[in-house]
Amino acid sequence: MSDDPGLARQRTRLAWRRTVLGFTVVVVLTVRLALPAGPPGALAAAVALVGWVAVVVLTFRRYAGSPSSGGAGRLAPLAALAVTGYAALGALLVLVR
Repeated sequence: MSDDPGLARQRTRLAWRRTVLGFTVVVVLTVRLALPAGPPGALAAAVALVGWVAVVVLTFRRYAGSPSSGGAGRLAPLAALAVTGYAALGALLVLVR
C-alpha cells in the first residue's frame, strides 16, 4: 500500500470537480425552471448563478495553487451553505410556480 500524498491530492481534486459538476446540473435545472416564473424567477436564477460562480472560483483557485496552500477548510462549509441555499431556492420556486 502506497502512502503517496500526490494521490490523495488528486482524489480530493477529482471529488471537488464532481461536486462542481453536481452544482452545475442543479444550477442549469434551477435556471430552466425559474426563468418562466417571471421576475421572481429571474432573481432566483441570478442568485443560483452567483452561488455557482462563487463555488467554481473558490474551488479552482484553491486547487490551481500550490498543493500546500491553505484554504481547503473553507470549501466544505461553503459547499454546505450552497446546498442549503439551493434547497431553499428550490422550495421557493415550487411555491412561486
